[in-house]
Amino acid sequence: MILRLLAYTPFLDPMPMPGGMWWLTLAPLALGIAVVYKAIKLDDMRRYNKQVAMMTTQIIAVMVALAIGIQLVVGWLTPLLGG
Repeated sequence: MILRLLAYTPFLDPMPMPGGMWWLTLAPLALGIAVVYKAIKLDDMRRYNKQVAMMTTQIIAVMVALAIGIQLVVGWLTPLLGG
């Protein structure tokens, strides 16, 4: 039996996004990660804005590439293996 808590549990019951627009949260999430990571790791803050922009772009590009790769595997390769 699963015990249901009265508190909101974000990983068990994620907040629904209207119209399936959950993917729009990728850019703010990537920006937040880059801002915090670069603030901790950079020795010279003169390059901070450029480094944050570059890391944000890299995160988004890799996530899009991974999504395309998974879609290709699931949509094209898996049916071929199933016969």
